[in-house]
Amino acid sequence: MFVDKTEITVKSGDGGNGCCSFRREKFIPKGGPDGGDGGNGGDVIIESTTSEQNLNSLVYRRRYCAPNGPGGQGSDMHGKNADPITVKVPVGTVIRDLATGEILADLDTPGAKAVVAKGGRGGRGNARFASSTNRAPRKRELGFPGEEKQLELELKLIADAGLVGYPNAGKSTLLTRISGARPKVAAYPFTTLHPVIGVVEYPDYVRINVADIPGLIDGAHANVGLGHEFLRHIERTKVLIFVLDMGCVDGRTPWEDYANLKNELELYKETLSARPSLIVANKMDIEGAEDNLKKLKAELGNNAPPVFALDPEVDCMEFEKALRALVKANSDPEEAAIRRL
Repeated sequence: MFVDKTEITVKSGDGGNGCCSFRREKFIPKGGPDGGDGGNGGDVIIESTTSEQNLNSLVYRRRYCAPNGPGGQGSDMHGKNADPITVKVPVGTVIRDLATGEILADLDTPGAKAVVAKGGRGGRGNARFASSTNRAPRKRELGFPGEEKQLELELKLIADAGLVGYPNAGKSTLLTRISGARPKVAAYPFTTLHPVIGVVEYPDYVRINVADIPGLIDGAHANVGLGHEFLRHIERTKVLIFVLDMGCVDGRTPWEDYANLKNELELYKETLSARPSLIVANKMDIEGAEDNLKKLKAELGNNAPPVFALDPEVDCMEFEKALRALVKANSDPEEAAIRRL
C-alpha cells in the first residue's frame, strides 16, 4: 500500500497547574508563599526523514497527543517542562491545517522540523503573586490548555526527474532499464497505480532519482482519472522525461501525445510544462515506429528537446548521459558539487 495523503489529529500537552503553598517550618511559622509554577505542556513536532518513503505509518494511528506539564509544588519547586513528541514523515511532505486551509510547513529537506501544536504554558504558583500589600496570596493559576488541530499531510515526491506519459507508454519498463527499481510491468493501461522512485547509478557513484508517475489522461488537470493525485508528484522534479509510444498502440500519434501532455501540465500549474525535458521515443521495435519518429521530429521542429529512440535491443547509455547533464545544469552549484554531477 502506498499512501501519499492522509489526515491526523494532533494535541499538544496542557500546562501544569501552579501550586498554592506556604512555607511552614520550625521557628518559621509564617515563611510566606512558596508555591511553584507548573511546567509547560509538550509540543507536537513533525520532522522529515529519509527513512520513510510514504505516509503508511500514519494510517493506523490518526491521533498524536503530547504529555501534559506536571504541576508545581511547595518549596518553590516548579514543574518540569514536558517532552515534545515527534512524528516522522517522508521528505517532501506538505502540512496543511484542515480548519483554515493554511499551509503550516513544507518539509522539503531531510531533518526539517515544524512545531504544529504548541504546548500550553504552565500556571503560576502563589509565590508569583506576593507583593508588599499582599504577603500571603492564595491565588494561583491553572495551566493553559494545549492546541488541538486537524492536519492534512500531503506527500509530493522529490526526485531529480519525472517520467511523464500516457498509460501503457512504457514508463515503468524504461525505469527498470535505467535503475534498480522493479515496478509492476504489464501490457495494459494503469499498471502503475502509485509513484515509484528509481535510482540511476553511474560508474563514478553519482545517483539520480527518477520518479515513475502513473499515466496521465486527457483532463488530468481537472482531476479526471485522479489527475491531481498524480500531477502533484511532478511539481518538485527538476527535469521532465516525456515517454511517447511510437507504435501508436492505442490509436494516438506521438506528436499529439506530446502536445496533450504539455497542455495538461500547463493547465495544472503554469510554467510546469516549460521545465527542461527530454523525449524518449519508446517501443521502436514495433512496425511503423521509424516513420512515426521521423514525423515526430518534423512536427516538433528544431527547438524541441533531445529525442532518444529506445527499444529492447538499444542500450540507454546516451540517454543516461544526457539525463545527467540536464540534471546538473538545473541543480544548484552546491548540490551539484556535493553529488559530483
